[in-house]
Amino acid sequence: MAEEKNIVDPRLDNESWSSVLIEALPYIKQWVGKTVVVKYGGNAMLNEELKSAVMKDIVLLSTIGINVVLVHGGGPEINKMLERVGKESKFINGLRYTDGETMEIVEMVLTGKLNKDIVRILIEEGGKAVGLSGVDSGLLRAQKIDKDGVDLGYVGEVTEVRPEIVTSLLAERFIPVISTVALGSGDDQNFYNINADTAAAKIAVALKAEKFVQLTNVPGILKDMNDPKSLIARIPLPEISGYMQDGTIAGGMIPKVECCMTALKGGVPRAHIIDGRVPHSLLIEMFSERGIGTMIY
Repeated sequence: MAEEKNIVDPRLDNESWSSVLIEALPYIKQWVGKTVVVKYGGNAMLNEELKSAVMKDIVLLSTIGINVVLVHGGGPEINKMLERVGKESKFINGLRYTDGETMEIVEMVLTGKLNKDIVRILIEEGGKAVGLSGVDSGLLRAQKIDKDGVDLGYVGEVTEVRPEIVTSLLAERFIPVISTVALGSGDDQNFYNINADTAAAKIAVALKAEKFVQLTNVPGILKDMNDPKSLIARIPLPEISGYMQDGTIAGGMIPKVECCMTALKGGVPRAHIIDGRVPHSLLIEMFSERGIGTMIY
């Protein structure tokens, strides 16, 4: 009979392991029964190891009784499919121009491929997951964006969130996984491509979530973009305008922060921008004193 191998992680002794668990306990008690909306995208979605870590985190959160709603984008995958069919990706003011053919591809990639791939991984990790798009049960209603008189095609902004289907799934301990394709408002029966960050923030408001978390490919808000050690860990909402005026919050960080502001102004107590490139960053944020990334509150 082969000699048994010691499977205990040598990096942590028993006292360290117990300290980790004890530190996590009050946070577990705090979050059980509460709703957390996670916007998932970026490198955490492209790297298979990081993807697996995110799914493990979400299954763990759900298993201990936290209501997790996962909202995802999929820009890189859409770009790949457009390249495959010989169609050029076109962006106007940072938004994807979406004509009728592109909208079909967006729907196919987000709802038909990525959404079901995420659901599959969650199930493989032992979770109960259900894939939705914003069209299901009229979850997301939208109107065509008219930005500075520029036609963006079938790009929409959310006008209404009807969260009943999500709350029903959460009540049955499912993890809703939502792709951000929306149905037009009123008599408009067109499908619209919705920015995933914005949609996730509005879903968080509609669900009266306790936390809104954006998994990104940056450490958070930095005083110096070139120095990860300059991370600003906590920012009260009234101080955000000052950071925008002095250029600390600039470029691609502006829309992420604006989504956090949408969630906070809608009643969500905490919004987070965390680094999805760090394995298990979601657990570090939820269950440790140190946290990770930037919290706006």
